[in-house]
Amino acid sequence: MSAARPSGAPSLTSVQWLICVIAAIGFAFDIYELLMLPLIARFAIEELTGLKPGTPAFQDWVGYLFFVPAFIGGIVGLIGGYLTDRLGRRFVLTWSILLYAFSAFAAGYSTSIWMLLVFRTLTFVGVCIEFVAAVAWLAELFPDPVQREKVLGYTQAFSSIGGILVALASTLAFEYAKDLPAVVIPGFLTGLIGQIDALHQHEAWRYTLMSGVIPAIPLILIRPFLPESPVWAEKRASGKLRRPSIAEIFSPQLRRTTIVTTIMFACSYGAAFGAIQQLQFIVPGVKDVKALTAGKPVPKKKEIEGKTTTDYTKAQEVGGLAGRFALAWLAVLIVGRRKLMRVFQIPGLILMPLIFLAFAQGDNYTFFSFDMSWSKVFHEVKLSYLGILIFLAGFFTVAQFSFWGNYLPRVYPVHLRGTGESFAANVGGRIIGTSFAFIASKLAYVPPDQMAFHPTKMAYVAAGIAFFTYLVGSIACFWLPEPQEGEFGDD
Repeated sequence: MSAARPSGAPSLTSVQWLICVIAAIGFAFDIYELLMLPLIARFAIEELTGLKPGTPAFQDWVGYLFFVPAFIGGIVGLIGGYLTDRLGRRFVLTWSILLYAFSAFAAGYSTSIWMLLVFRTLTFVGVCIEFVAAVAWLAELFPDPVQREKVLGYTQAFSSIGGILVALASTLAFEYAKDLPAVVIPGFLTGLIGQIDALHQHEAWRYTLMSGVIPAIPLILIRPFLPESPVWAEKRASGKLRRPSIAEIFSPQLRRTTIVTTIMFACSYGAAFGAIQQLQFIVPGVKDVKALTAGKPVPKKKEIEGKTTTDYTKAQEVGGLAGRFALAWLAVLIVGRRKLMRVFQIPGLILMPLIFLAFAQGDNYTFFSFDMSWSKVFHEVKLSYLGILIFLAGFFTVAQFSFWGNYLPRVYPVHLRGTGESFAANVGGRIIGTSFAFIASKLAYVPPDQMAFHPTKMAYVAAGIAFFTYLVGSIACFWLPEPQEGEFGDD
């Protein structure tokens, strides 16, 4: 059932605005850190291993870099959700952001593929914990229902701005890599981790990773002014805060909520990681990209393919941003959560497979373009057939992540809010959902003598994964519990 929600939410105070700013930065760089990998994985693996794309060993490392950090991050993130309920939302939020910011910076100094894997794992751990802590924190700092829906919706929309920013950062890194300071391991560490070869001290992928330290700067300055969740703090001070328990989220009252949200969260992430984030391997098969790279030396070919991938990523993230804002607006108007979710699921079920089948065909048509060769960021702004399609893929898929940030705090009591959210987000999304990247990598492998067909096969695999995840998510939505306002307000 759909109905308009009551209006007249109180205005935000200066402290609440500060909270929103920090939350928006956290959400933005949450996605910023995650979307680095689709932009840099190919180039990092080639440099650090010497392997070539399409070979079995190369594809294995693609799967490892996507799945291992997500798997470990999901497990540790589940513990982080428990700690969010035990130690407080603000404390865990602060340290999780610092962890992912500094580990992303350190990853830029990787001298081996194993070192990159370790720091990407630490980054993922921080991101997995940050999302849960931030959502619980915001939900409890804004008790007014209308205000809470708007704050959660619009601050999470900055996640897509983070995706746009990382695409821009990658573009700038490609453009200015040779002019930036060389990435050199300090002398006292060379005996421990080695040194970066002089030929690779100005690689764009390293600068892209290192830019992830940015969110730590405002956080360090603003941290003393951030309040703890008053609901959580009051219950802890009064001794009424119950101990969180993973077993309790599977109690009869919460079992269906936990299982269904975990499945649906996995499907949302599965579509993103198994399809959208495979663009770096699909783009080389697009016909206009193949024409641009024909006869070019390998470094120039990699540059063209890398910049084109970032251009499609920008379009996808603009679509995701539009989808998140659309959801934030609709969340206030549509009471039924199932109906709200279906606004994005049903069109996505139809369109997502068709979008990646179009990429498999490789035909692209430019409707109009603006020459921006004077710009070091955009180069050219154009409206193309495949650009519109990937915009739509972002619109319908990315909006679902904001849905979960609005929904989950309403279906778990205060003492289980971090734990319940973390199980759905980390076990469902980060462990099960991101494993579709590994599955896509394995399914798309072709023998070396058929290497030219690899991008096309990846596009077909992405279409199949998109259809499967959207179909399962759409079916599971029939059992999604409808939250009742105030149901767990006094637990």
